Amino acid sequence: MLDYEISPSDAAALLREKKARFIDVREPWELATAHIEGAVPMPMGDVPSRANQELDPDERLVVFCHAGVRSMNVTMWLRNQGFEEVQSLRGGIDAWSVEVDPAVARY
Repeated sequence: MLDYEISPSDAAALLREKKARFIDVREPWELATAHIEGAVPMPMGDVPSRANQELDPDERLVVFCHAGVRSMNVTMWLRNQGFEEVQSLRGGIDAWSVEVDPAVARY
C-alpha cells in the first residue's frame, strides 16, 4: 500500500506523466488565490457527497490543500472508503509553490 503522504517532487512527476489525478480540497476563495493546473476542485466538505460519484477507487489520486492537514484528513477518509491509491501532498500547495512551481502564489 502507498504511504499516506507524497512529496511535492514525486507528485509533480506523477502529474507530468499523467499518472495521477489531483484533487484540490481547498475552499473556492483559496482556489482564486492559487491553484495547480488540471486539479479537480472538491472542497473538503463536499468530498463525502461527491467522492463515490466522481472518483474511481482504483485511480491514483493526490489530494492537496494549503498546508497538508485537510488533505491528510480527506486521504484517511477516502482510504477508509476503499480508495487505496490516494495520497496527501506533503506540505500542501504551499510546499508545491516552494519546491515545484514558484509561479504558484503563496498565501
